Amino acid sequence: MFSKKSIKNRFILQLAVASATLIAIFSIILYNYIKISIYQDLTQELAKEAAYIAKSASAKSWKHSIDFFTLNKKYANLKISIVIIVDKGVSDTYRLYKKRNEYFLEYLYPYDEKKSTYLKITKNITNTKKLLGKILRNILIINFIMLFFVIFYALFLSQMITFPIKTLSNKLAKMNENFLTQIDIDSLPLEFVPLGNSINKLTSRIQNFVKYQKELFIGVAHELKTPLAVMKTKNEVTLLKKRDAEKYIEALKLNNKTIDNMNKMISNILEIGRQEGAQFELPIELDLIKFLKEHSSNFKMLASLENKNIETDFKPDTLVLLIQPTLLTHILQNFVQNAIKFTNEGGTVKILSFIKDDTFVIKVIDEGIGIDENKDLFAPFKRYGEKSGAGLGLFLAKAAADAIGAKISIKNRLDRSGAIALIEIPAKNHCEIPSV
Repeated sequence: MFSKKSIKNRFILQLAVASATLIAIFSIILYNYIKISIYQDLTQELAKEAAYIAKSASAKSWKHSIDFFTLNKKYANLKISIVIIVDKGVSDTYRLYKKRNEYFLEYLYPYDEKKSTYLKITKNITNTKKLLGKILRNILIINFIMLFFVIFYALFLSQMITFPIKTLSNKLAKMNENFLTQIDIDSLPLEFVPLGNSINKLTSRIQNFVKYQKELFIGVAHELKTPLAVMKTKNEVTLLKKRDAEKYIEALKLNNKTIDNMNKMISNILEIGRQEGAQFELPIELDLIKFLKEHSSNFKMLASLENKNIETDFKPDTLVLLIQPTLLTHILQNFVQNAIKFTNEGGTVKILSFIKDDTFVIKVIDEGIGIDENKDLFAPFKRYGEKSGAGLGLFLAKAAADAIGAKISIKNRLDRSGAIALIEIPAKNHCEIPSV
């Protein structure tokens, strides 16, 4: 029994059924065409012979008395007689009937319309019937042979169609986190190119994730090992000899400060776990313009505490998208907080939004020192400038952007010092609501 879950089996079954149906329809049409053609030839032949006999009888003054014995002898394959039909509306009439396992074709030809007499010619067509039976049997045999070849071809064709899928499956089965290769798109049929591209994008994301995870673990070990080694060294130096109480207090305070920094580091690492959990949050329909306005009011209060300004310009008036708000909040907070942190006192941070080529763009512009565009800003534990921090903010923002299908980037301003952070969210199926 064919499995409903097997594309190959379903393809074979559907192709076989469709082909069998077409073959049956074609065979029925062909057989009926042959049958009709043969009967037309027979009736035309009878009509010609009847017309010839009637014409010959008229010429020989047989109009009232025909020598049927002579005619039947002359036309051995025919039975000829005269019949009288009261119904004067009868014209050329054909009738097919069976008698004693033999088949006959009867034809009435108008002979004397005044006396309502008709020339009846009957022909035995048993051999013709047998010929049609042979033709029907041969057509059925050919149908079974063709159906066999169709099923065989369907098997071959299904193998050819599923071959790219098997190839992709084998390549994917050989991959692991340490061996990820790109699929050669040029070797795939056109129909499988989108699937190949999707797999390549997925493997690229996995490669980046594995790369960042390795960097994260190495960074965590380094970031925690270094302060621990410093604390141990300070403790050992302090314990080498007796010291004043103030020296011990100073050493303990330095150790506490180091422990606080380590706690911050651990909190940032825990944030990674929380963010990975947020990736399973169900997307909801969110008005992004309303979302930006609500968060901007909080950012303005945060900037005012540091004597800095926030300017906003959000377009369009409304934009509804299906998105995970927690992850978008994390990206936006990271970009704006970095912009506020690196902007000098009295400076201005701009938050803009607009639609460009079916993409919703959020732009955060600061007046800081700018960035080094040659470095990977989204790697973990990478710190730039003299500002404090664990160096995980942009790493987490990149992971969140990948989860919601967005693209983030940071580049330097061209008009002055500062950086521009971009969040690009696909908005092909967005819904704009005009303002009232």
